Amino acid sequence: MLQFQPSGFGHKVIHTSLGAMVYYTQTTAPWAIADTVDLPPLLFLHNFGGGASAYEWSKVYPAFASSYRILAPDLIGWGDSAHPVWDYQIKDYLNAIAEFIAKTCRQPVKVVASSLTAAFTLRLAITQPELFDSLFLVCPSGFDDFGQGSGRRLPLSVINTPLLDNLIYAIGAENEFAVRNFLQSFLFAKPERVTPEMVQAYLASAQQPNAKFSALAFLRGDLYFDLSLYIQQLKTPTTFFWGEKAQFTNIKLGRRLANLNYGAIRKFYEIGDTGILPHLEMPEVFIGLLQRHLK
Repeated sequence: MLQFQPSGFGHKVIHTSLGAMVYYTQTTAPWAIADTVDLPPLLFLHNFGGGASAYEWSKVYPAFASSYRILAPDLIGWGDSAHPVWDYQIKDYLNAIAEFIAKTCRQPVKVVASSLTAAFTLRLAITQPELFDSLFLVCPSGFDDFGQGSGRRLPLSVINTPLLDNLIYAIGAENEFAVRNFLQSFLFAKPERVTPEMVQAYLASAQQPNAKFSALAFLRGDLYFDLSLYIQQLKTPTTFFWGEKAQFTNIKLGRRLANLNYGAIRKFYEIGDTGILPHLEMPEVFIGLLQRHLK
């Protein structure tokens, strides 16, 4: 997905147990590349869902490229990273994120992550706290929080039907109309904020060979869990950001989760008039809030 990266950002590759993981970082001018390796790492992890990739954070991370070594991977099964034919489970992504951090960071890392991936990161910070400096999480949810499923929109009998699952993915994620409609109707609060570039970036990711396997694992709910059962164990300093009009995981859920651990979750920001991806919908607001805490 290099064609959608900001100026001065290129891609590198590390190898995980599930295959190659592409990540984006400063590689050319205008960034002072010779000094980048000595900068503290700042890791951005994208959400799941048809067409997801590191592009989700591409309007945010250039603002921090002078002070941090930016790491923005396409997770396994998404974007330009490997798409193995695989029965994806939660442990696969916990392992992949841990492997990525171990291979790219020489010190505890600050992580910015969204939605289900933010919830995975939170779980990982509980079991491997030495990897993390602090967490900045946007709408973190296991999509089955407090036992209330919020992600699945189709019956499992339909999703798991051979050939029909291919049709569902083709109709729902591999064409321009469907991608635009999904962004406008479900991810953004204001449809007019969806740009042609966003549609093309999500479409390009969704059309990668074997992209359906990770997307259908998410759609089936194979990756869902109850975050409320874990969050009280968190000790890593954490900030929550929540889109006021986020669908699937509304702001009341966010406050309920945050209230389970006042010790670790230091601040809760409601970002007005945005959906579940406030950092893509109104990146200038998110940048301002994140800068306050990174300083």
